[in-house]
Amino acid sequence: MVDTKQEIERKYEATAEEAGPSGRPDLPGLPELTGAGPVATVVSRGVVTLEATYYDTPGRRLLADGITLRHRTGGADEGWHLKLPVGQDTREELRAPLGTAVPAGMAALLRSRVRHDPLRPLAHLHTERDRKDLVDADGTVLAEVAVDRVTARRLAPEESEPVRWTEVEVELAEGRGHDQRLLDAVEGRLRDGGLHRAGAPSKLAKALAETEKVAVAVQTGGAGLGRSAKPGKPAKSARQVEQAASAVRRPLGADDVLLDYVRRQIDAMVRLDPAVRRDLPDAVHRMRVATRRLRSAFRSYREVLDRTVTDPIGDELKWLAGELGLERDREVLTEHLEGRLAELPDDLRLGPVPARLHHWSQGRRDSARAAVLGALDSERYLTLLDTLDALAADPPLRPAAAKPAAPVVLKAVLRDYERLATRMTTALETPPGPDRDVAVHQARKAAKRVRYAAETARPALGKPAKKFARRMQAVQDVLGDHQDSVVVRRALQALATQAHGAGESDFTFGLLYGREEARAAARERELPGLWADVSRKKHRAALEA
Repeated sequence: MVDTKQEIERKYEATAEEAGPSGRPDLPGLPELTGAGPVATVVSRGVVTLEATYYDTPGRRLLADGITLRHRTGGADEGWHLKLPVGQDTREELRAPLGTAVPAGMAALLRSRVRHDPLRPLAHLHTERDRKDLVDADGTVLAEVAVDRVTARRLAPEESEPVRWTEVEVELAEGRGHDQRLLDAVEGRLRDGGLHRAGAPSKLAKALAETEKVAVAVQTGGAGLGRSAKPGKPAKSARQVEQAASAVRRPLGADDVLLDYVRRQIDAMVRLDPAVRRDLPDAVHRMRVATRRLRSAFRSYREVLDRTVTDPIGDELKWLAGELGLERDREVLTEHLEGRLAELPDDLRLGPVPARLHHWSQGRRDSARAAVLGALDSERYLTLLDTLDALAADPPLRPAAAKPAAPVVLKAVLRDYERLATRMTTALETPPGPDRDVAVHQARKAAKRVRYAAETARPALGKPAKKFARRMQAVQDVLGDHQDSVVVRRALQALATQAHGAGESDFTFGLLYGREEARAAARERELPGLWADVSRKKHRAALEA
């Protein structure tokens, strides 16, 4: 079983001048914190000894993403701890009971980062923690201040000599939210006492940095202390320095724009994987959007990246989006139906309609959830992630990639726009009915592709691309509402059939079906005017200017 809490904390250390020359093991002394904001009193809770072993892959993939996994004994929360970054000062901490192996639930949450690499002990930290509670006038605990005296050893790739330091952690009590004013007030007192924010984001990061610094010093007879260069890294030649400077001066290229966008979508997929596994709100939707944006970028910018490489990846992204889509479509459909049902007066809700809807949705949820988890646990998915990493590291660039970005990305956006214009013409000219529904859906997908292409182009084209994307969003929204109505009507027809077969009234489902038809017709009537507005020549001219 895995418990979850949100951890909001700041870490502090002493300046070298304050701490003295003895390897910085000590603090100048914890300043008086009574009166810092609402703090009325400081209550000592004694000293506890903590023993923690941190785990990572040989390539330190978790550390690179700001994630820590540890096995800790001592204290009230001993066990396995997995910390995932959320935002500034904030991490989500998942806890599981003590055991010799990484808990299966935690291992699953790390799969998108770890892949097939083993998780091995990376460092051991021994901490003597002096704890103090910051309490307000009503006796409510606001935060904990911990003075941690740490002794750390790196365990891999080889065991290091121990390093020592002392730091202060200020962590808000659970239920306090992100009390910025309290944290700032305490920080002011700590700064006045000679402390400053810690340079490392975590104890593990500091332990590795300090032990590697000591290792360099041993290898170089002390000359390496204080250097930021990695051990064994040769100095850059004059030619390398000139090449680096030339790269900085190079105008924005088409590859710069596209690869930055592509890498952000890959990062989003990997980062959202644990949230999808935990069934957090909107996680499936955001991960699905990232896969679609990525596939769309490959298709729109085929003059920049070689399609013989990206097309097979696009097929795999389409597969993953489809697996995610089962759950996402169920979420949207259920919310839509529940909302429409809530709009009806009681006398028009005949029969056990809410119960029928819940049973229908729950059955779809179970199968959709199983499909999502099955996809994320599959070798096919891990292979896709590895393939995307390889593409980002060594992109299959075409000649247009080295050209200035603006004309290349503009051409891609306008090409997608012409494709949309053709599909919009078809949709508007097709008589109402199933054929128009299909044509509108095709136009919707084309509008989304233009929007994504314009959003990708923003670094090169600036505000005109942003405005163009916003107009495409408006078209996509109307087309999307129409498509949603088509899907909802299919679901209502199925629900009505089920209700009728069970001897229940199908009146309410029929009524909702008729209302959805009316909404779809209203959106269809909006399309000609909306398209005439967003497709005016001046909008395209602004993009080309």
